[in-house]
Amino acid sequence: MSEQKLPMRIGVGIIVLNKKNQVFVGKRKDNPGDKWQMPQGGLDKDENFKTAMRRELMEETSIKNFKIIREIEQIYEYELPNNLVGIIWKGKFRGQKQKWFIIKFLGEDNDIDINTKHPEFIDWKWIDPKKLPDVIVNFKKNLYVNLLKEIKATINL
Repeated sequence: MSEQKLPMRIGVGIIVLNKKNQVFVGKRKDNPGDKWQMPQGGLDKDENFKTAMRRELMEETSIKNFKIIREIEQIYEYELPNNLVGIIWKGKFRGQKQKWFIIKFLGEDNDIDINTKHPEFIDWKWIDPKKLPDVIVNFKKNLYVNLLKEIKATINL
């Protein structure tokens, strides 16, 4: 099957803001270079976006104590580069269509635990939202530029 015929994976992404309006980013286990991303993941069967967002956040960060500030209306998408199509997601998808949420983390940093049952991150940190486009892998850069605009519109950066 050619790459263009593969469907897009439906998923969610979570912009986690702390009390200082810094954004949570994690360093992926499968890409341990100096690239960082926000929590994200696919929808399970019979799951809605909010349920998937809560599950992914728990699975990747152990964060339970938060409030949703905004559910971003627009669905954003990105395509995998050709060298990753056929490798990521067992070759079933060519990219992702994602519903993003902006949430406020209400807990303390020591509530965050990335050593979960199926860890995706090997490290994490808080960064200034303006740095998001600089820390993400190149093929998601446009997505993160757009998400930065959404953050700015929400919290007046």
